[in-house]
Amino acid sequence: MFRIRKVFDETSKSNAFAVAQVKEIIKEHFSELDESRIEEISMYLKNPLKYKFKSILFVSDNVNGKVRGFAFLLYAPDLNFCFLDYIATEKKEVTQGVGGAIYRAVRREALQLGALGIFFECLPDDPELCKNEKILLQNISRLKFYERFGARPIINTKYETPLKEGGDNPPYLVYDGLGKDIPLEGDVLKKIIRAILTRKYSYLCPEAYIDMVVESVRDNPIKIRDYKYVKKTENIYEGDRYLNSKIKVIVNDKHLIHHVKEKGYVESPVRVASILKELEKTEIFERVKSESFSETHIAAVHNKEYIKYFKKVTENMSEKTAIYPYVFPVRNRSKPPKELDVRAGYYCIDTFTPLSKNAFIAAKEAVNCALTGASLIVGGESLVYALVRPPGHHAESEYFGGFCYFNSNAIAANYLSGYGKVAILDIDYHHGNGQQEIFYKRDDVLTVSIHGDPSFAYPYFSGYSSEKGEGKGLGYNINFPLKEKLTPEEYKVTLRKAIKKLKDFEPKFLVVALGLDTAKKDPTGTWELTSNDFRDVGKLIGEINSPILVVQEGGYDTRVLGKNACYFFIGLAEDKYRGKVSFIVKS
Repeated sequence: MFRIRKVFDETSKSNAFAVAQVKEIIKEHFSELDESRIEEISMYLKNPLKYKFKSILFVSDNVNGKVRGFAFLLYAPDLNFCFLDYIATEKKEVTQGVGGAIYRAVRREALQLGALGIFFECLPDDPELCKNEKILLQNISRLKFYERFGARPIINTKYETPLKEGGDNPPYLVYDGLGKDIPLEGDVLKKIIRAILTRKYSYLCPEAYIDMVVESVRDNPIKIRDYKYVKKTENIYEGDRYLNSKIKVIVNDKHLIHHVKEKGYVESPVRVASILKELEKTEIFERVKSESFSETHIAAVHNKEYIKYFKKVTENMSEKTAIYPYVFPVRNRSKPPKELDVRAGYYCIDTFTPLSKNAFIAAKEAVNCALTGASLIVGGESLVYALVRPPGHHAESEYFGGFCYFNSNAIAANYLSGYGKVAILDIDYHHGNGQQEIFYKRDDVLTVSIHGDPSFAYPYFSGYSSEKGEGKGLGYNINFPLKEKLTPEEYKVTLRKAIKKLKDFEPKFLVVALGLDTAKKDPTGTWELTSNDFRDVGKLIGEINSPILVVQEGGYDTRVLGKNACYFFIGLAEDKYRGKVSFIVKS
């Protein structure tokens, strides 16, 4: 699996690692390039105002951070154009898959910026301009690649004039109009050429040379070379469709194997089925398969001995039995019971969360779904939904409970923290004690929870407003415990306060622990939210200007569960995509 993500700075270890690899790829492809020019990438990222360009580095990497290719895009807001400075893959990448995916990401970004188009230099396919036959074939291959996107050289200018008389292999200026078919005026092109040559190449191009190239633009509108290698009808990458983004949803297909068939056990497989049924009535979701991730991501959040116990005890169980914790170590935690079934209470916070034969497998796959969603978010998606069960937000670093075994949203947040600041907003009816405990001493992950006051609501022992974090984490845990009987409007007043805290934090990523048990008549809650209220909740959260990963938590009234989820996402996407998503609901 590879993804494409945007890098705006080198402040995180992951970004610094990516930038270092990008520089090595540049050296691999452009061995003659001066070291100072390569280091300029870091300067552009640190101080874009100096260069009069907004800088965006796209990297194609895997979950371990190994970079396979990149593109470095510059955007000039004053003239509203993009300049593609570099695009390259590792030399061992023998297919165009990575390069094509990166260039599509660049086009999508240019479209979202509202740019006139993308300009870039490409070496010539004219034997008169390139004498080396091997290099000429490489140039032809590149220009053919770009023609598939509709990008072709601008003609009737002197842009490809060598800086020195008799120079070989001078570049064309190529233009990608992003499928808009809007003519580009000559005077506009003159300003763009001057900006490129002065802002990018002033160290190389004398002023007289720049004037000569600019004044060579005579056509109005400008002319682009005809298709030479592909038919116009083969141009399969018209750009406008990339704006019609659908919400990626990853479903835990292994959740069915975890089914505790006991009366009153509300955390059942029908929860996911009821949500999926409603999602499929809309046109705003796209199913994505989950990827498999190493258990090291779980161990980064959960105690290794707990993970080992959870795996071992479930492996040895019969599918027809369940272990309920019944002995708890209130005095001596240094001596865990030898018997595995008795030891359940050593790692649990309640008496109603059973261990079953397939609980570990289902919980681990829920984590895979959340991490897949996190990886998509890092790769540039604005909104992703991990529809999982069992839930996770009550699972602490070494305790399970509240139907939760692994804290999927916390594991995803920890993964995302490698790429920038993260905030978790928990809107389940019950306090998110798991992520509170996990991140209580950290300042890179802000945890915010809106829930029923622990004086009457599970988990009873945490969720008080006085719990604000500890050490470096002081001030980075915020609880909003609310009264037992609450109107939807009172709830939204508190939500606005929480959103203000989140905006002040300015997270790079937001994880929403989506509990739908705040709904009217939910068997585990006492509040009164309806489907229209969930739409309002989604719309308010959508105001946060960060990519959002939504991880499913509670919600147990299956008569309305799917409808409430659907309305939440409609509200969220309406703001997140600014109306670019279709909201047709099938009858």
